[in-house]
Amino acid sequence: MASIKIVLRKNMIKKDNTIPLAIRISANYKTSYKWLGQYVLEKDWDEINGKVKRTHPNSKKLNNFLLKKLTETNDIYFDSKRKITPKQVKQKLKGPGGSTSFFDLAVKRVQDKYDEKVFSVAKSELSILYNLDEFLSFKNNASKEAIISKIKKNRLERISAGRKGELLFEDSINKFKKNKKLMFQDITPGFLEKFKSFCSVYLGQKTRTVTNQLIFVRTLFNIAVRDGIIDAQFYPFNDDKSKIKIGTSHKVGLNIQEVEKIEALSLDYNSSIWHTRNVWLIAFYFAGIRISDVVKLKWINFKDDRLLYVMNKNEKPLSLKVPDKATKILSMYKIMRTENKGFVFPFLKESNLFNEEDVFKKTRNATKLLNKYLKIIAIDCNIEKNLSNHIARHSFGNIAGDTIHPLMLQKLYRHSDLKTTLNYQANFIHRDADEALDNVINF
Repeated sequence: MASIKIVLRKNMIKKDNTIPLAIRISANYKTSYKWLGQYVLEKDWDEINGKVKRTHPNSKKLNNFLLKKLTETNDIYFDSKRKITPKQVKQKLKGPGGSTSFFDLAVKRVQDKYDEKVFSVAKSELSILYNLDEFLSFKNNASKEAIISKIKKNRLERISAGRKGELLFEDSINKFKKNKKLMFQDITPGFLEKFKSFCSVYLGQKTRTVTNQLIFVRTLFNIAVRDGIIDAQFYPFNDDKSKIKIGTSHKVGLNIQEVEKIEALSLDYNSSIWHTRNVWLIAFYFAGIRISDVVKLKWINFKDDRLLYVMNKNEKPLSLKVPDKATKILSMYKIMRTENKGFVFPFLKESNLFNEEDVFKKTRNATKLLNKYLKIIAIDCNIEKNLSNHIARHSFGNIAGDTIHPLMLQKLYRHSDLKTTLNYQANFIHRDADEALDNVINF
């Protein structure tokens, strides 16, 4: 049961001896105070009845104000359809938008992700904050080309400063702390439509990238509603136009002939493009494990001709037999074991293993480099499909088709739900549809 009472905060007395009044909200051993902006002398305060005495010059008017605030607080607590904390009650008392801005809540989430060492999420969400900041500063009084050029310049300057150590993660966090540019009540369906258009036209983002940013905004809004920062009536994603619809993309994988071209490609030993080809093939040979995980592979991950490792994305353990083709590639790297500091591939040998952020940065830089060289490999092999890091997984799925039982594919893909596997593999199973089409057309 909650205890709600107006109290005199005697430990915060002012120079004129007046003391601030506050509503004290206590429940489940947690207490929060909401300041009322009123100050009285201790001699004018009736502590037992929680109101000012008649000795106060405006006792009647002030007591009516205090009663109104006390009633409002009780209504918020007892009308809530679910459990509500003292802090949430306090936030609701501040009004529909409270005093917490979107950026203030967002940086707390980003900081939490960073502290949890989920750097990929922290960095991507921080980028969204910069995109929102660009949007809020956007003035459509210049040409489209000039606006895009300015945005690109700002981005390049941030990247350059980051690489030089002149712009740290903490600097970006401090930039958005207490930023009042965007309050939650400002995020309306109309705001979201304009932001989507800005991302598409001026940031050049594809539909899925724009959707990811809207999902982030929605996540923050859900937290704000849950914590009483904004009333649910202001939730902007109930509108049909503002509901987030995640489209499905057509996944394309290489066929056997295209993989064989990559395997047979003649490349200079120990060159960057040679390493790129080998990393991609190892990812493919092990059912499309993520390139970032391949880059981090160490020789201790291989025991008794099996690959034993924990998947970085969902921390699931995996044990797979090492195929003969993978053994052939790995054997070429054994002589580099000491040189690569225990890693199979050379990309992280200069990383500070005691600094997880440094490992993350060097892994990210490696994946960018690999994607660059994969484009060259595609040209050299006359492959017209978009050859990228992730297509190793699609290629395994494409070649597997419907020849491998879904339960086995679920294990290989490390999916938690069989439905996920079935939906994923549906991208590569075309036989039934092809036969049906033939039956109709080839009459």
